[in-house]
Amino acid sequence: MLEIPSQKALVERHKDEPFAILGINTDGDSQEYLRKRAEFGITWRSSWQGGLDGPIPTQWGVDSYPTIFVLDAKHVIRHVDVRGEALDTAVEELLKELADEKGR
Repeated sequence: MLEIPSQKALVERHKDEPFAILGINTDGDSQEYLRKRAEFGITWRSSWQGGLDGPIPTQWGVDSYPTIFVLDAKHVIRHVDVRGEALDTAVEELLKELADEKGR
């Protein structure tokens, strides 16, 4: 939950760019998940997995929380577990890379 304020800021800063956050929640209770999502003002895509053995945590090998994967436009994992300023920098670099590829 500590990452939510910086994630909110990141979403707001890049709202008009090809950028998205996907949250994966492993709370056992779906109603608790919905309550927390509303309480913390999470506006980005978010998936409830029903526990640590849900399909996404299992397939991606998540073994600690929060785990952060940063993927590029080709869906290649480019960064793992970057937070704060390092996350901002990673996103900025990938957006610039994408813009350069598109010839902007």
